Amino acid sequence: MSNPAKSLPNDPAELKAMIAALQAENAQIAAENAKMSATLRAHDQLVQALRLRIAKLQKLAFGKSSEKVEREIEQLELALEDLLVAVAEKDDTPIDEGLDEPVPEGASAPVLRRRPRVSDATLRERRELDPGACCPDCGGDLRVVGEDVSELLDMIAAQMKVIQIARIKKSCRRCERMVQEPAPSRPI
Repeated sequence: MSNPAKSLPNDPAELKAMIAALQAENAQIAAENAKMSATLRAHDQLVQALRLRIAKLQKLAFGKSSEKVEREIEQLELALEDLLVAVAEKDDTPIDEGLDEPVPEGASAPVLRRRPRVSDATLRERRELDPGACCPDCGGDLRVVGEDVSELLDMIAAQMKVIQIARIKKSCRRCERMVQEPAPSRPI
């Protein structure tokens, strides 16, 4: 250990200034450490909450099979992975995920298909499929009850438009039968 007393000045005013500067630096470092530890605690709490939610949903998944539960589990696992990556970027220490099973090196997270985002300014064309004015069973008058609208993307010569297919629902005034045209086949 070297002797730091040789590099210190003899003037008490200079020594007091150095002490004040070191104390300010220590206070700043302590504040940064407190802020960092608070952030890490918040991340840890969120990670624990996500782990509990995933465990609960996995228990549900082994009961009655539901695609919604499986999709939610996948989304939560992705969110957990993002949080762990964010924490790992801030801290150089290895993170224990608490998982007992080793993950194969070639495995990757499942890719979820998402609907493409189409702006509201995109040209839209509406096509109505009307079942007619009279009931196919009894010949009575039909009244409009509602409609099912689906959207289909269509690309025409480097131009996109949304085709809305409205299938109008009607019911017979005599026999109360619901009538609606079947949906057209789609390319995909």
